[in-house]
Amino acid sequence: MGGRDGQMGVCGRRWWACCGKAFDHHGKDKKKAAAATWRVFSLKELHLATNNFNYDNKLGEGGFGSVYWGQLWDGSQIAVKRLKVWSNKAEMEFAVEVEILGRVRHKNLLSLRGYCAEGQERLIVYDYMPNLSLLSHLHGQHSAECLLDWGRRMNIAIGSAEGITYLHHHATPHIIHRDIKASNVLVDSDFQAQVADFGFAKLIPDGATHVTTRVKGTLGYLAPEYAMLGKASESCDVYSFGILLLELASGKKPIEKLNSTMKRTVIDWALPLVREKKFAEVADPKLKGIYVEAELKRVVLVALICAQNSPENRPTMLEVVELLKGESKEKLLSLENEELFRDVTSSQGLSSVDDNSSDFISEEKVATDVTI
Repeated sequence: MGGRDGQMGVCGRRWWACCGKAFDHHGKDKKKAAAATWRVFSLKELHLATNNFNYDNKLGEGGFGSVYWGQLWDGSQIAVKRLKVWSNKAEMEFAVEVEILGRVRHKNLLSLRGYCAEGQERLIVYDYMPNLSLLSHLHGQHSAECLLDWGRRMNIAIGSAEGITYLHHHATPHIIHRDIKASNVLVDSDFQAQVADFGFAKLIPDGATHVTTRVKGTLGYLAPEYAMLGKASESCDVYSFGILLLELASGKKPIEKLNSTMKRTVIDWALPLVREKKFAEVADPKLKGIYVEAELKRVVLVALICAQNSPENRPTMLEVVELLKGESKEKLLSLENEELFRDVTSSQGLSSVDDNSSDFISEEKVATDVTI
């Protein structure tokens, strides 16, 4: 690493001096393991791999910049996230994502191949995911192909839950993702989930219940206590994951625009159906009725219990994985008898929507589907 440090420039060295400290407490063995799995790329190398960041190689674009497909000299395919404009804020998000990706290793978390920090260029290199994102299958370019049968949807639900569980319960310190959504769940060649995009992630100190921070994320996925008060915790990710589960089961977007002045959330749509035990009406029509009824019921119940307004009533991600796998019949029965599914007094949840409102909450506008 020392030989490549000269390529990074003053800002890059400053970042590396800061970010590198995060690895020190892991010990020499883990430091060696991390170094063996990712590396520093030169800007020249990434220019060659992406054909000078050719437009035809672009996979997606967001407020942070663009993502490009590339191929290295050994034939391996990569995805390169290139920050649009250098700034202190962009540098920080770059540092956070590289640090977190460098410290975590899980089969359901997108792996870091390396990074480049030369002059004012900041680039992050990942493995290329040939099946793009979950969003592309539910609402985008792959949606018409109906590649997500029920078995694949269950695998994605459980796999992404296990990836988030690792962040919340096994990483040290614990990590809040803060932007769980369909475009940030990538799908590999075997249709296994890879949770991606850690630019908004937060490290949670031991003993802390939450961190108060500037609100970033996507409308429809934001937990109410986070959207209103900026209180970020593991429970906020649980809420977002509940919305994601409903989206996966139903094929509906988190917020559906009914007309020019009215909108409806996927929770407002699904909860009355579940209270009337009409689970079949929640299933994505693209499944054509081919699914495992018990699993569909399980996914929808777990989704709604995750996406409750009260954070204290939401399960942990450890409990979510257990419920999705159906490992405890007693807990599943208890879940079905929750008061949430018995209360039939709530309104339909329709609300007005501003045509000029953005679905993305941040200092920057970010596209709805960026695949890396």
